[in-house]
Amino acid sequence: MNVFPKKLMLLGSGELGKEVAIAAKRLGCHVIACDRYKNAPAMQIADQNEILNMNDELELETIILKHMPDIIIPEIEALAVDTLKKIEQQNIKIIPTARATSITMNRDKIRDLAANELNIRTAKFDYAINKQELNTKAEKIGYPLLIKPVMSSSGKGQSLVNNKDELNKAWELAITKSRGKSNKIILEEYINFDFEITLLTVKQENGITLFCDPIGHEQHGGDYQCSWQPAEMNEIQLKEAKSIAKKITNNLGGVGIYGVEFFIKDNEVIFSELSPRPHDTGLVTLLSQNINEFELHIRAILELPIPEVKCTSPSASRVILAKSNHQKINYQGLENALKETNTNVLIFGKPTATKGRRMGVALAKGETIQEARNKADKSASFIQINHA
Repeated sequence: MNVFPKKLMLLGSGELGKEVAIAAKRLGCHVIACDRYKNAPAMQIADQNEILNMNDELELETIILKHMPDIIIPEIEALAVDTLKKIEQQNIKIIPTARATSITMNRDKIRDLAANELNIRTAKFDYAINKQELNTKAEKIGYPLLIKPVMSSSGKGQSLVNNKDELNKAWELAITKSRGKSNKIILEEYINFDFEITLLTVKQENGITLFCDPIGHEQHGGDYQCSWQPAEMNEIQLKEAKSIAKKITNNLGGVGIYGVEFFIKDNEVIFSELSPRPHDTGLVTLLSQNINEFELHIRAILELPIPEVKCTSPSASRVILAKSNHQKINYQGLENALKETNTNVLIFGKPTATKGRRMGVALAKGETIQEARNKADKSASFIQINHA
């Protein structure tokens, strides 16, 4: 019999970690929220919190052994994965697994696994560790192309390069924005896709792999701007996306939700990226689904039943971004943002704002996807972030 409460440790306490913590608290769990800065969103509702450098092996191990959680839930990419592998051997559960966390935190490892080991269709790609390699390999892939750090999040350090004159600037940006100390970048074929989706894929310990309805989304500079569910796909495309998602998540193993991203071009389904945790585009499921992605993640982790997952209404999200830097902030416009029926606004509670930082999200339901998107866009437009 599954005994509660469980002690869960979040490694990363941003907006997604906050929703994971809320879902865990609703099921009676004890939550320890960890991050590199004070008063991170999940810390505001957790039972305990720790501020540390999670890339430091000794520091991370010390905090884990101090609390001895039942389960560790990584919510960011920049982690001392060797420590997680060591801790996993002490019968502390890592979600989904230490191996999966290690592979997915680096674009080169997950891309090599998908393309070279599992023979999954991806964009053409290669790596470079200096500017000479960058020039040679860019000519081989052809322009336009994308240049990204091998380890980053939310599109940081990504550039679209149209010709060789733009390579140096893209290199400097990728190296500067890379998490960790890597001087390795990935070059990727630019695909003029019809649309892109996230397929939320739920791995269970004692149950079948489940799929949420596909989520359409738009990105700017590699960072999510809006999403909607359900995304319109034909049966051929959806069947292929599920097959690929299952193939790669079966290899990675473990339990919990994976956010698997695809480009769709005609009937071709092209693997893009994968996150072993709730996905930012999946924030829309807080309004669209009977069980949102965070609740699905926690249920799978705690080995609780998931009888059915369904999209109950066309829904959409639109991010709320900071337009300037502020050390202290306040928000205006909520009274207008919430006027329409079936809209909601989440303010993440980040203590400071930097230009372009995601500070909240507007959510809306509609009779159609277009109506939901229009409502979410309108709602988000009312929110102003000012210096307090």
